[in-house]
Amino acid sequence: MTDERDFNIHCVCSHEEARRLIEAQSGFRLTNCGCREEVGGCARSRTDVCLMFPGAKDVSGNGVPWAISREEALAILREAGQKRLVARPWREVSPDRADGICFCCDCCCGYFREPGRWVCDKGAMVERTDREVCTDCGSCVETCYFGARTLDPEKGALVLDAEKCYGCGLCVAACPNGAVELFTR
Repeated sequence: MTDERDFNIHCVCSHEEARRLIEAQSGFRLTNCGCREEVGGCARSRTDVCLMFPGAKDVSGNGVPWAISREEALAILREAGQKRLVARPWREVSPDRADGICFCCDCCCGYFREPGRWVCDKGAMVERTDREVCTDCGSCVETCYFGARTLDPEKGALVLDAEKCYGCGLCVAACPNGAVELFTR
């Protein structure tokens, strides 16, 4: 059976957007992450981080999804923030309806391990860095799995490439000076 979708299954959103998606749902199921299972587990995160909303098919891990509460779903989101995981909603039927959220790391997620093989849409947000407040410390560089933030090795200065920003917001949380914010594209 061929895939009839004319949109990419995954997109990126900030953790705040993920919170709103979770709060709008009436029920939740959880399953293991297929990517983490494929690589044999993750050093950064637990394996059961693929959240499914009512009516969604199991498109990720092996095994049967199990029901969880809204509080448990929100706890997974909080843990995703602590572990610096990218919130990637997925859509089965429409690009306007999230069927669940994968919480992805750069060491296990197929998207980051094999760039180009998997396609993911950018989120609605993009970063803005206040260069007057930024100290070029590089704290945000490690959390930018998309390569939009690097340090110039000669100058030690932060280099930004807004075209590579997917709007995940991990850089916002990583900045110790509050120099980064997200705004709508």
